[in-house]
Amino acid sequence: MTHELFTTALLYFTSFFAIINPFGVMPVFMTMTSDISEKQRKRTALKAILTAFITQLVFAFGGQLLFKFFNISVNGFRVVGGIIFFIMGFDMLQARISKIKIDDEMVKKYVDDISITPLAIPVIAGPGAITNSIVLMEDSHSIALKIILIISIVLTLLITYVVLLGAGKIIRFIGDTGNKIMLKLMGLIMMVIAVEFFFAGVGPILQSIFGINQV
Repeated sequence: MTHELFTTALLYFTSFFAIINPFGVMPVFMTMTSDISEKQRKRTALKAILTAFITQLVFAFGGQLLFKFFNISVNGFRVVGGIIFFIMGFDMLQARISKIKIDDEMVKKYVDDISITPLAIPVIAGPGAITNSIVLMEDSHSIALKIILIISIVLTLLITYVVLLGAGKIIRFIGDTGNKIMLKLMGLIMMVIAVEFFFAGVGPILQSIFGINQV
């Protein structure tokens, strides 16, 4: 029994870790927070992690009910996520964030905006992570398995938080020029990811509308 629980815990944790991919989140976080203070960066990371955690729990325990109540699907999340990614990627590609242009009030608003969207949703708690929460919760038929699921989410997000805190040192190391290059590069990559997200969601939706069987 103990061996089975350990195997399940390892499966749950690795699935969340692979989907959320903390080291994949870090470059996005770095480029979006490169022009704000270390204190604001830590606040952004904490708020994003807490928001992602609450989102994961809400969908883990009530995901199916929410989807049915609002008549939405994971593919809809992919489409919206793709649009958000594209807009943010375009802004990053244009290097629109500047220390000169933003005052303290604008920084606070900026931190509040990006910590929820797109960092928490859909970068950290994206369609894949949300779907994983729903599916694994349905498969967790005992209290012990549900607790393991929650612990797996917490551990993954804690690792993500530690990784994001380390981004500040990398930002200082590469300097302003490196930040600008990283910003444009990640903007381009994010736009590519946005296209993948969008068509991964819109494809099944169109197939459902026109009654096309997926080969």
